[in-house]
Amino acid sequence: MTAKDERFYAFIISYTSRSRSQIRRICLHKKWLKLSAVFAFFVLASSLYGFYGLTQQASHLRIERENQRLRAETERQRRELNELNERVQAVEDTSRKLAEKSGVVNNSDSPLHGAGGPAIPLDAAGLATLESKMSRLEQELRAHEAILRERGFTPSIWPVDGKLESGFGGRRNPFGGSSYEFHDGQDIDAPWGAPVVAGAKGTVTFVGWQHGYGRLVVIDHGGGLTTRYGHLSEFDVEQGNEVARGQFIGRVGSTGRSTGPHLHYEIRINDDPVNPLQYLLSSSKP
Repeated sequence: MTAKDERFYAFIISYTSRSRSQIRRICLHKKWLKLSAVFAFFVLASSLYGFYGLTQQASHLRIERENQRLRAETERQRRELNELNERVQAVEDTSRKLAEKSGVVNNSDSPLHGAGGPAIPLDAAGLATLESKMSRLEQELRAHEAILRERGFTPSIWPVDGKLESGFGGRRNPFGGSSYEFHDGQDIDAPWGAPVVAGAKGTVTFVGWQHGYGRLVVIDHGGGLTTRYGHLSEFDVEQGNEVARGQFIGRVGSTGRSTGPHLHYEIRINDDPVNPLQYLLSSSKP
């Protein structure tokens, strides 16, 4: 019995050189062919794995660079927000000092004063726009004041007898936490049921419930100037009524977004809120 031939292929190569021909036989052993195939497979697999590793490394580098960029951006926004919060705190302190100098604020501590009103998120990105808008509004305010003063429509009396609390501009969330929000009116702390009067003559354009304000009365005084009286417990006017300066329009409550009885008082010019404090400090109480 002959031994098994472990050779795999025999290649016969013939060629002619002038008139002579030569035959050469090349045999490949199966063992070497298998080893070559295994080696080629490992080389190919290693190459593919190396290419995959390089691809993943490049992807990780891109992700790391993006994470570094995002961390830097987050840190920049955090610094800007901290600076904004400090500026907001300075505005609150200035408003409080002005109110104290006016003699209408009681500095004694109380457990909880009325505060509330619609919440408008305040962040660093909107600061420049807010400052530009406020500057424009102040210019419009002076122009409107001159016109309305001549017509007798400028608010010149307090809408309720009480104490100034949360003012116009940036403030901490009155419901707790470290967040800040933009407050577009002046809160006047007063007992539940205290009478609320119109700051100037005009036409009642809204009486009802509005999100954030609770029970709300809006009076149009002409020339683009309106006043808002929020968180009321009851009304004494209807939409379309003509009211005189000092006329009774409702009573203090704590409806809507409110922490306690108070009046949320707004003054708007062309539907943009302006600081009511400058009116209140030069006005008489009812």
